[in-house]
Amino acid sequence: MTLLRWLLIALLSWLAACDQNITTLHNGTPAPAFTLEQLDGPGIRFPEQYRGQVVALRFWADWCPYCHGEMQALEPVYRQHQGRGLVILAVNVMQPVETVRPFVAGLGISYPVLLDRQGVVTRDYRVMGLPVTFLIDRQGIIRARIIGESTPEVFARAVADLLSQQ
Repeated sequence: MTLLRWLLIALLSWLAACDQNITTLHNGTPAPAFTLEQLDGPGIRFPEQYRGQVVALRFWADWCPYCHGEMQALEPVYRQHQGRGLVILAVNVMQPVETVRPFVAGLGISYPVLLDRQGVVTRDYRVMGLPVTFLIDRQGIIRARIIGESTPEVFARAVADLLSQQ
């Protein structure tokens, strides 16, 4: 394990230990709001800019052994359902642009990549491991969380259920 990976794991553990009252976000609660810059494009404000859409909020890093394959595998599902209101926001966890850009360039994904440079959003969402995906309904309410690598079939089924709801 490289020193950078070890330090990131230690930092995530430290962030989790900073507040002994930290609880997980529960299904049925509003998704925490945030503002982040995009890798390529203007900053975004969530949930304001995404009301009326189903959002898959994915937390990832290049050192995560499952993130690369999963990010590519979800692209066809995204393309299939984006016209129905699906948005995937891929939140990179505390890595420099110089690391993120070449990694993303090799993926061939079309969904937005966001930069959580200080780990604030990662902490707000109580992320303890990568990858993790929060599924948020059209009203900004958390409806599911996928911990670890998701298959395209599981992801497609979960978003199809949310997309069918108004």
